Amino acid sequence: MKGSLHKNSMKRGLQGTQLLQRIPVEPYKAFIPAPLPPTPPIQMDDTLSDALEQANRALGRLDGLGLLIPDLSLFLYYYVRKEAVLSSQIEGTQSSLSDLLLFESHEIPGVPIDDVTEVSNYVAAVNYGMECLNKGQPLTLRLVRELHRHLLASGRGERKEPGEFRRSQNWIGGSRPGNALFVPPPPHAIIQSLGDLEKFWHDIPNRTPSLIKAALVHVQFETIHPFLDGNGRLGRLLIPLLLCYEKALTQPLLYLSLYFKENRTRYYELLQKVRIEGNWEEWLSFFLHGVTETAELATNTAKRIYHLERTERESLEELGRAYSSASRLHSWMQGHLVFSTIEAGVALKLSHPVIMKSIRHLHDLGMLEEISGGKRNLKFVYRPLLNILMEGTETPPG
Repeated sequence: MKGSLHKNSMKRGLQGTQLLQRIPVEPYKAFIPAPLPPTPPIQMDDTLSDALEQANRALGRLDGLGLLIPDLSLFLYYYVRKEAVLSSQIEGTQSSLSDLLLFESHEIPGVPIDDVTEVSNYVAAVNYGMECLNKGQPLTLRLVRELHRHLLASGRGERKEPGEFRRSQNWIGGSRPGNALFVPPPPHAIIQSLGDLEKFWHDIPNRTPSLIKAALVHVQFETIHPFLDGNGRLGRLLIPLLLCYEKALTQPLLYLSLYFKENRTRYYELLQKVRIEGNWEEWLSFFLHGVTETAELATNTAKRIYHLERTERESLEELGRAYSSASRLHSWMQGHLVFSTIEAGVALKLSHPVIMKSIRHLHDLGMLEEISGGKRNLKFVYRPLLNILMEGTETPPG
């Protein structure tokens, strides 16, 4: 159906009910969203239809990465970690990808431990969610609660009722509900709102295209804000999980946190415009553009990593007799971007002189950087690959 984005979004108006909460200190209005899908229905004009087609094509190319790179699981391993860093940066943490890798290799990162713990929890939540979906478990509110439990398992969020829907009022912006930018539903309305949302993502009453569904579900979840903490991170995590559940992706490779981070002001502005004006079409245009941009970026990143590996392999072949052990080290460090000499020697079953000789070769070829300052049990980072993966994670959030 064709139509004008501006005209139809203006017809909708407030997408829910503003419920006056009469409390002694200061009354305030909490927002209870109307169930999805929007009424009147979203109007797909030519521009929005084209955006949806481009996003679906980009998503298809992203899902076909397995045909391009020999080890998709390794790419996914690092890409999940990059997303964990970016999603947590939006919430104010300062952890970088290198900090997370240091933490996972039992080294002390250069940021507060709670920051990197939150990022590590995000990785655990992604892995748990995919494990459940791969076993055939449906995407339900129960699974959402379990994801939240993993997300807040340790660190600053462990006292914010992990895995439990909130029993008190929260708000966004301001110092209290009375001066907040936005106040989500009161506790007694959460279950009904979430129940309606769960029906929608299971295509009740009608089937909704996967990317449109993911876009609408994200806004609705952010609006309900059902937990005391972690709503933003979980709302972003639900996008790839929903697409995997819908079979639009075979692996959770689409992560929009960098796009949301780089367009943070516009992102929050559009969430509010949906709630107050019913401007779903403008949000969809923004979301679909983000899907296309993000999917193309991920695809190009995978291609760059593939070409890096091939170029480095060609350089290693010129080492002659030293090729065998150096090649083994190079293959192993694809999955260990930060490592020590002892760790590498034990893993590869190579003597200390042999592993040190291989490390020197890779260092001379520009593949390794020593980061331990000349101490015993030297530590190295696989800098060329780490630099590619870190793009976008080292800038301040906002």
